[in-house]
Amino acid sequence: MNRPVLHVLLLLSLSGIPALSQVNDTAKLLAELIRINTSNPPGNEAQMAAFLKTKFEPLGFQIDIVATPDPHKAHFIARLKGDGSRKPILLAAHADVVGVEREKWSVDPFAGVIKDGYVIGRGAIDFKGGLAVFAQAVMLLAKNKIPLARDVIFLSESDEEGGQYNTSTLAKDHFDKIDCEFALNEGGWIMKNPDGSTRYVSISTADKSGVSLLLTAKGTSTHSSMPRPDNAIFTLSKAMAKIADYETQPKLIDSTKEFFSTLEKTSKPPMSGYFHDLVEGSDPAKVHAADLEIGKDPLLHAIMRNTIAPVFLTAGFRGNVIPGSADATLNFRTIPGTNVDELISEIKAVVNDPRVEVTNAANRGAPARVTPSPKDTELFRALVQQSNAVFPNVPVTTYLFQAGTDAAPWRSRGIPVYGIYPYPISAEDLTRMHGNDERVPVESLQQGTDLIYRTLLKVAAK
Repeated sequence: MNRPVLHVLLLLSLSGIPALSQVNDTAKLLAELIRINTSNPPGNEAQMAAFLKTKFEPLGFQIDIVATPDPHKAHFIARLKGDGSRKPILLAAHADVVGVEREKWSVDPFAGVIKDGYVIGRGAIDFKGGLAVFAQAVMLLAKNKIPLARDVIFLSESDEEGGQYNTSTLAKDHFDKIDCEFALNEGGWIMKNPDGSTRYVSISTADKSGVSLLLTAKGTSTHSSMPRPDNAIFTLSKAMAKIADYETQPKLIDSTKEFFSTLEKTSKPPMSGYFHDLVEGSDPAKVHAADLEIGKDPLLHAIMRNTIAPVFLTAGFRGNVIPGSADATLNFRTIPGTNVDELISEIKAVVNDPRVEVTNAANRGAPARVTPSPKDTELFRALVQQSNAVFPNVPVTTYLFQAGTDAAPWRSRGIPVYGIYPYPISAEDLTRMHGNDERVPVESLQQGTDLIYRTLLKVAAK
């Protein structure tokens, strides 16, 4: 390692955080990103790409803006060249965000408000906060003129929240631009305790998949003045009531077991005992009791089982006609390895009504089985090491991300992807994700920038 890198590492080790101007730059950058309304649909990620070009190009990055058939959508790629002795590292973050219910926000969701120690706005957590941290950390390499052994690639993605021009499309036609040894993406959480201290750092090594099942109830279509017993809406309602009362069983993969074992160590009785019983799993009664208690936390409930969420109901077309059919779409977020046919059979057994059909809504099989990213890579080790430096005495654990990400194009090619929302947040902050008054602490952006920059120095610097 050369003297400039040693000098930067020494400054970081003495201060523990980046300089104040860098911290302000991260919060300021996030506010600027929020002010570009990339609600998807329609997305407008091309506008984000043009903005990011003004930030990266003056610092000497090689810029690629990959257009799509939709002129409003584009992927932004910035490459900071190394000497080529090692394969690149990729940092990927999606530019699009979900829409808002403006009337339920206390501030303009696209004003990029910095208030009471928070940056507030749509995407603050998911995932413009991560985009800002990743971008700032990568740009610091250029600003500090760090000699690199590998290219560092920053990617701002289109259509992660929904749409056809996502990373799968990008990878299909331009994988040479995003090929790498390993990658960082959204995923694991850095969660706070109620007192504001950091409880744990989790790094996701796999994502849950999404499968939608369609429930269709059939009946006789007739005049609403002459209702019949075979009313499709009533039949569907009874089926939905059974599903509402049904709970899928816990299914723990290795990363989830490690995660819950970590929570056991950071919890007090009786919760520590519940985490132990869930992982140990030899006594069904104790597992069930642990499931009930742990499952009160929506995040923990989600990562240990296939979850069921009704998302669409369709029935009827006139106020004086009883419709002949009624449909409900259920969105399942499934544990890796879940078989769709077995899932359909499970729901059929719960409904137990021949008048209700259960089918695969998208008529697709389960997503291809992808092996979780390994822990024995330089990037994973660096993330753990630098997490320990930024958050002393805080445990670091692997994690199964409870939702989906755009990591599949890399994981399906055997490229390790590690997910992290690189800023400590509280449980209350997490409830605002995809909700109202979404926010991220300014101090946490500071810590995240420190963590990612340190990690990049460790894996990319000469």
